[in-house]
Amino acid sequence: MARKPRFNLTDYPQYIMQRGHNRLPCFFDQQDYEMFLESLEKAATQYQCEIHAYALLKTEAHIIVTPRVQGGVSQMMQSLGRRYVQYMNHRYHRSGTLWEGRYKSSLIDSSAYMITCTRYIESLPVDMGLSDSEATYPWSSYQTHAGGQSNPVLKPHEMYNELGEDEGQRCEVYRELFGFELDPGIKKHIVETLNLEMVLGGDRFKHQIQLMVDRPVRPKKRGRPPKEAKR
Repeated sequence: MARKPRFNLTDYPQYIMQRGHNRLPCFFDQQDYEMFLESLEKAATQYQCEIHAYALLKTEAHIIVTPRVQGGVSQMMQSLGRRYVQYMNHRYHRSGTLWEGRYKSSLIDSSAYMITCTRYIESLPVDMGLSDSEATYPWSSYQTHAGGQSNPVLKPHEMYNELGEDEGQRCEVYRELFGFELDPGIKKHIVETLNLEMVLGGDRFKHQIQLMVDRPVRPKKRGRPPKEAKR
């Protein structure tokens, strides 16, 4: 099956997911997580990408990023992958692939889904049983968005900045959002859209993107094609 071309658009955020090969761990201790974040920061700076949110789990990494130059995300991920794989191979005396194929990516309609996707990503450590609360998990962007913790990797998205007039107000509003669980249907939609590498947004946004790219932006409708009319 031919690979889908990437959504190679500047100034549009993307949800990225990179999973370990055969769903095996790609992080083993604090040093690994720190090395990944350091590599992510360097790659994002080099290729002019802005990181808005992330969660590093035992077997996968989830990132929301906006490229400011053409091809920025692909170059960033290639650089990040090379740097981190070299580190892992050297540290653990291993060889071969670390990742399960190429990363998944989905274009995001920021006005409709940016905060929702950020919440979804930062909830994953709790949903996957890695932490009792988002606030105590050290390897996500939650502590910055909800607590104002300084983080050189992150540049909060404008949709987050609109939550309040100052940092304290934004953090308070964001924390309050976590008092309400995300709808399971929305979570399922995010997962399915990411796995299919389609556009996460409303019909108008999808139509806008469809005019800009030469690839599908939504899943094909299931079922048999309509029968031809009899002559």
